[in-house]
Amino acid sequence: MSGGSAQARAWVRVGVLALLWGSTYLWIELALTALSPVQVTFSRCVLGSASLLVLCFMTGERLPRSLATWGHILVAAFFCNALPFAMFSIGQQTVSSGVAGVLSATTPLWSLLVGILIGTERGIRPSRLCGLVLGFSGTVVIFAPWQQTGGVGWGALAIVAAAASYAVAFSYMGHNLVGRGIPTISLSAAQLCAATGLTALWLPAGGLAPVHLDATALIAVVVLGIFATGITFHLTYRIIADEGATNAATVSYLLPVVAVALGGVVLGEDVGLRMVAGMVIVLVGVGMSRRRRQRLPTEAVTPAALAAPRG
Repeated sequence: MSGGSAQARAWVRVGVLALLWGSTYLWIELALTALSPVQVTFSRCVLGSASLLVLCFMTGERLPRSLATWGHILVAAFFCNALPFAMFSIGQQTVSSGVAGVLSATTPLWSLLVGILIGTERGIRPSRLCGLVLGFSGTVVIFAPWQQTGGVGWGALAIVAAAASYAVAFSYMGHNLVGRGIPTISLSAAQLCAATGLTALWLPAGGLAPVHLDATALIAVVVLGIFATGITFHLTYRIIADEGATNAATVSYLLPVVAVALGGVVLGEDVGLRMVAGMVIVLVGVGMSRRRRQRLPTEAVTPAALAAPRG
């Protein structure tokens, strides 16, 4: 295959991943019209894990057998799946899908902050620190605390908590799971299975309410679980492994744009000047925070490489 064709395929895969991730917030918004936040969270974990288990069976891979590995998977499943999934569903009861997509783009900023706190990020260039400050300034623009009305409120705090939870998860996964010889399909399937079990424990808290699904909500739940959760979760690892961290990180910049566009076109959400300004500031900050000194090329999967936001 020629270099041009390979590069074209790489960009197509990145585009598909950005569309799947960016649409997550749209599907959550539609699913919440018929389900409670706990039900949405549990449904996407069940369908996501089921789809990946089918892929495991089709490819002949097995789930990890080591108890120590499953212990790490359980921790990762809580911070990378169960907790943030619930926070997105709770937050989007009062926050539009576009705002959720933009605020989730702060995950790389939280990853850098976590790295600074635990000592894995040392000798940081001033430009990266400026990017960190600038990115979080963009979230302040979105929150608009100076306005007495019209702010995004507590729902946005839940979304920001989800983004921070991803950052903690990626750091943990980078140290304890990634690069240990576990096939990516096995790792992602096991993690979503563990997340399903964790989420099931929350069903008494609003997850047992009667369900009245219409066609739109049913389609939203199925697409959210199978494609925007299961397939996307696995595709992320595949892109990082096959095409390197750079292409995977590109999704960080495309995802909020897709989320805002879908929210405006499909749901008729208001995309105001403040939202656009906040999104631009956040993305510029994320871009600056990712700038590193030139190093020898590597395909190793690091916590920073995994820090593309997701819903």
